[in-house]
Amino acid sequence: MNSRRKFMAMSAAATAAILMPVTNAAAKKSRRYPSNVVHTRKDPGVWNKKAGSHLPQVEVKNGKAIIRTLHPMTEKHYIVRHTLVDEYGNIIGAKTFSNTDEKAVSRFKVPANSKGKKYFATSYCNKHDFWVAPVTL
Repeated sequence: MNSRRKFMAMSAAATAAILMPVTNAAAKKSRRYPSNVVHTRKDPGVWNKKAGSHLPQVEVKNGKAIIRTLHPMTEKHYIVRHTLVDEYGNIIGAKTFSNTDEKAVSRFKVPANSKGKKYFATSYCNKHDFWVAPVTL
């Protein structure tokens, strides 16, 4: 389990680095990451029909970001983790789930100066990989 946590932490950090603003003009025109490594609404890769149940959805209420992934949680197929990352790669919050959890919902306190700033919500499925949704709080 410890190695899984290390993997997830490294995945979140790598995704944050990948999604940070690109300054090289040539790099801006190309993909920011290889196909089928990170999945988004615009680029779901091989999981074209899975975006609806795998992309994290974010709602901000009372100073908290609530992340939901509308995905069933079964013994063999479930959401493993949510992470909220700021535009600089700083992890605001992370929650690891178990296949016995009823729903994939996490809540993180957002920084006081976060209004209007860009963040990234992540959702990792044990079968359908790593999904990222940009969100402006």
